Amino acid sequence: MTPFGARLRVLRADRGVTLKHLAEALQVSAAYLSALEHGKRGAPSAGLVHQVNEFFGLIWDDADDLSRLARLSNPRVTVNTAGLTPEQTALANRLAQVIHRLSPAGQCRGAARGAGHCGAAIEAPPASGSAVAGTPWRRPPRTLSEALSGAMSVIPGEGRR
Repeated sequence: MTPFGARLRVLRADRGVTLKHLAEALQVSAAYLSALEHGKRGAPSAGLVHQVNEFFGLIWDDADDLSRLARLSNPRVTVNTAGLTPEQTALANRLAQVIHRLSPAGQCRGAARGAGHCGAAIEAPPASGSAVAGTPWRRPPRTLSEALSGAMSVIPGEGRR
């Protein structure tokens, strides 16, 4: 699910609006809105975001927030590291390898930690030769905030800051 999709679903649920009703009002298919909510379609157009803002009566900060979420909702992100340092390229590749295994911040607290989700399957070090040369193996981050705060720990020659 994308940030825009999650917010759209909350807006609909809070106001008791069905997917079919919203789709009719926006003159799009319910399948398209469902795909947007589930991250199966690209980021919505500025025009559609405007229509959603009008439909739900969002103004000022709420409308700006929805527009910002739409810009952050491309489910197929590409990172071009051409011209960057080897360390920056390694970081981008490491993130690509583990991002699907990260849990939302706070989800792995207490008894759930190590219970089959929340990173339990990624505790073992990578196979020989698959790590970035010269980088000691570290347990992959379990949450996005952990990954971002510890991003420097996966860069060769750098420590945590």
